[in-house]
Amino acid sequence: MTALIVSNIVLWAVVLALLLVVLALSRQIGVLYERVAPMGALTIDKGPAVGAASPQFELDDLLGRAQRIGYGGGRGQLLFFVSPTCPVCKKLLPILKSVARTEAAWLDIVLASDGEMPEHLAFYRKAGLEPFPYVLSTEIGMRFQVSKLPYAILIDEQGIVRAKGLINSREQLESLFTAKEIGVASAQEWLERGTQVQEIVRKENGNALA
Repeated sequence: MTALIVSNIVLWAVVLALLLVVLALSRQIGVLYERVAPMGALTIDKGPAVGAASPQFELDDLLGRAQRIGYGGGRGQLLFFVSPTCPVCKKLLPILKSVARTEAAWLDIVLASDGEMPEHLAFYRKAGLEPFPYVLSTEIGMRFQVSKLPYAILIDEQGIVRAKGLINSREQLESLFTAKEIGVASAQEWLERGTQVQEIVRKENGNALA
């Protein structure tokens, strides 16, 4: 009888120990997730600020079609800066085509660059980019102060800049849409807000315990 009682006590001790281990692991997983959370597009603090009206342009694309950029007009607009000599840009083109299909209900994508027409036209056709308007304009890059590629600027349905940044992956591209939906300038700002909230909660809990 004594042996049975001892074995039950030992068993419950093991269960409690395992429970504590699981709780500790859960906490560490949460910390690890915060540390390796996918970063959004890297925002360079230049050009029109997020929340400001976009510069407006009226110009023709490579095929001579008239384009209006930054006017809103009831649809969102993704201005994507590329170059024929940018390898990352070429890697992202299939992703851009996929996003164009999934976001077609509200978003138009416009490719932008500068340089000589023949080089860009050859790149445009070889990459199968005919579904996208492709504009050449030094002024656009200067007004948005784009210095590195690939770079994207998300303009909402009212012509307001909602998100922008360097793009190196699908996750970074989609982070622009997420930033627009939750009303922040970038994924980095969202993560920073989350950290600040956690710090406030920890301080309040500490004060309550005191």
